[in-house]
Amino acid sequence: MCRNIKTLFNFDPPVTDDEVRAASLQFVRKISGFTKPSNANEAAFLTAIEEVSVASSRLLRALETTAPPKNREEEAAKAKARAAVRFGD
Repeated sequence: MCRNIKTLFNFDPPVTDDEVRAASLQFVRKISGFTKPSNANEAAFLTAIEEVSVASSRLLRALETTAPPKNREEEAAKAKARAAVRFGD
């Protein structure tokens, strides 16, 4: 899985449409192999981003959990600590 795609479920405050779109863009880039598509592929690329975004939003609204919402700042700090251990600060 692409490391740039972040978990979006069960956060306080809830995920925004921009965050869903950014994750969708990363997903489409990963599976297509394009960072920026050619003019011939741009329409298909943009359509795929929109479709993935819609499906992702629908999924996030449908999911349920009994776990308390995660705090964005705490999760970012944990990720930063993991990166420091992994990459040696």
